[in-house]
Amino acid sequence: MEIQTIARKLLDAELFKQPIAPLTESEAQITADDAYRIQLHQIQQKVSEGAIVKGLKIGLTSKVMQEMLNVHTPDYGFILDSMVFPEADRVDPERFIQPKVEFEIAFVFKKTLKGPNVTVEDVIEATDYVVPSIEIIDSRIADWRIKFEDTVADNGSSAGAVLGSQRTSLSEIDIANVGMSVYKNDDCIDTANSDAVLGNPLNAVVWLANEVSRYDISIQPGMFVLSGALSKALPFTNGDSFKADFGELGEVSISFQPAEVKK
Repeated sequence: MEIQTIARKLLDAELFKQPIAPLTESEAQITADDAYRIQLHQIQQKVSEGAIVKGLKIGLTSKVMQEMLNVHTPDYGFILDSMVFPEADRVDPERFIQPKVEFEIAFVFKKTLKGPNVTVEDVIEATDYVVPSIEIIDSRIADWRIKFEDTVADNGSSAGAVLGSQRTSLSEIDIANVGMSVYKNDDCIDTANSDAVLGNPLNAVVWLANEVSRYDISIQPGMFVLSGALSKALPFTNGDSFKADFGELGEVSISFQPAEVKK
């Protein structure tokens, strides 16, 4: 399997906004390890061109999503500096192909986490604070016809992140029992609890730190981790706005507006 060739196809799909057929159809023998190496090759290529890794995202943390893709493990992807949007900015949906939003708790780190054998206690000690967050997901695979290896190779279907401004220490909250309400265009459309993420978002971060160590990757001070969606992903179009209220953790919001037409 030509890792570099497949990685280039995905990079071009993102660049030209032209999704490709599922890799699991064209590369029937693709394995999870192949998919992670395809993912990593894309990230290394972007970093060589000047991109900076700002964080990681964890996906497939819910039983529903794992059952849908017939897997029993989460996955992960990288968040680059070009993918991080300030809350105050209006994001142009035209920069994506078939995007959706998810709502998560993000961990920001003050110490290095390097697996294997990372524990919950290690994550707590390494965490500086947590914030509410929104992840923009997108698929460079046509019509979201993804299996596990497809989304892994496609950088965990990641496309963007917004971090809320309120910082909370883990010692101040019960991270496994944070309630959340989601508003779309001012209407409450969903509610969820943080225990939807592997029973406790801390478990997701433990899994991540140990999993990325297989590729000699560690979570560095200053990086953040999107720990997994509390509720279902929601599609959006021009003009839509979302707000997620995480109670004591604070709120985070995003607005999608078309780019201004230049005269």
